[in-house]
Amino acid sequence: MAVFVCAGCEGELSVPVSRVALPAHAHGEGGDRFLPPVLQPGSYAVDPEPSGPPFRSWSGIGAREAAARGVYAPVPALSFAPPGRILLAPGDTRGTVLIPERCDGCCASDGRLGPNLACARCGREVGTRIDDCHHWQAVWFEPDAVRELPVEGPTRPAGDGWSVPGLPPVEPQGWWSAQWRAAVGTTLADLLAASGGEPLDLPEGLLTETFGHTLAGVLPCGTPARRVALAGPGLVPPIPPAAPVSPVASPDIALVPRHPWTGAVWQPSDGSVPVPLDAEVWTYLAFPQPASPTRLPEGVERDDPLPLRPHRLFTPDRWLLLHRLARLPTVREPWLRAIYDRLAADGPF
Repeated sequence: MAVFVCAGCEGELSVPVSRVALPAHAHGEGGDRFLPPVLQPGSYAVDPEPSGPPFRSWSGIGAREAAARGVYAPVPALSFAPPGRILLAPGDTRGTVLIPERCDGCCASDGRLGPNLACARCGREVGTRIDDCHHWQAVWFEPDAVRELPVEGPTRPAGDGWSVPGLPPVEPQGWWSAQWRAAVGTTLADLLAASGGEPLDLPEGLLTETFGHTLAGVLPCGTPARRVALAGPGLVPPIPPAAPVSPVASPDIALVPRHPWTGAVWQPSDGSVPVPLDAEVWTYLAFPQPASPTRLPEGVERDDPLPLRPHRLFTPDRWLLLHRLARLPTVREPWLRAIYDRLAADGPF
């Protein structure tokens, strides 16, 4: 575990926290409403890419300089902040005060004016708190303003970390989960790159409901198609040595979980191309929750309403899809660049 301290006076700025992988929805949005913290209490993540102000427009950067910074297709603006910003849940911070004149936004702060948190001991700018409507609540410490100190603390839960609870795709209020929209949007970029521009064959059900609409709008139809299937730990039981080889062919592309602690991508052993997906979303797809076995006694009637359901088709987070796609070198291939340009111009969804 670690605590973060001010790089100027070494005042403590956080409780002890354990590192986890940067979640797919760290930079996502969730509609005109208030969202919970992006991270669970007691954890932190590091963004390997530059994020936050200052920004420079694409016209002022140029394709060559952008490619040197890992961006291969036009984007509205590119961050020129140092990489390595540190993400925490707001409740895990200590010893900070707000800078009121930088608390912009609609209902609270959205971080557009730069760091709005200062060290309470010395006044040094240390990070940005974001808690505006339609934003996930977060605190981002600047990498050059804080230092990480190791501390003793409780170990991680038992196990290898791959087993996580599945996240339902629909929230109790009846709308699609913002975390699902972010995870699917990010994974769609890698799935498009893995397709090679050829048709994809997805299994029927929730996977097609969440991925299929966008793919059908940008990829050709017909056969032969590359087969997509889920793969990952615990999904397929081991075959006894004496058992015959399964007649089911391996998929061409495997949707696999990304490790929630390290961000490592689970690697299939059958030669299929792995495409990573948020572990909680993958778990729900791989191991859907069974219907409740509860049955009312004969003669008992209830008028409880049925669970709410979304009133529209699932749409992935467009911004995160384009963000990831622009950072894949494959997007420079003409067929994928055409898809990127179409999506960027408000294409099929």
